[in-house]
Amino acid sequence: MATELKEKEKEKKTGTATEYKNFQPLGERVFITYTEELERTAGGIYVPDTAKEKPQRGTVQATGDKVEKLKVGDQVLFDKYSGTKLRIDDQECLILKEEDVLGKFTK
Repeated sequence: MATELKEKEKEKKTGTATEYKNFQPLGERVFITYTEELERTAGGIYVPDTAKEKPQRGTVQATGDKVEKLKVGDQVLFDKYSGTKLRIDDQECLILKEEDVLGKFTK
């Protein structure tokens, strides 16, 4: 019993690293998947990505071992130009530090 409590306390302090598609972020980084939505004006004109200035929304898929405030499955908001973008299996992905996440959506 006592050892189980100590292990749980240790997990709370250090966090638990998770992985997604054989990728595990290190330290305070999170791995997020997102989709870039095409934005259209009332007149039917599509706005290019370079003209958009609003934050984007994504889902946390994996976390590093030092991430404390986010967990897998959280819906988060982040700046358009934050983090490192990459493509895995035809899916847009992003690696960014926990501090670069603007906030998370609650249910």
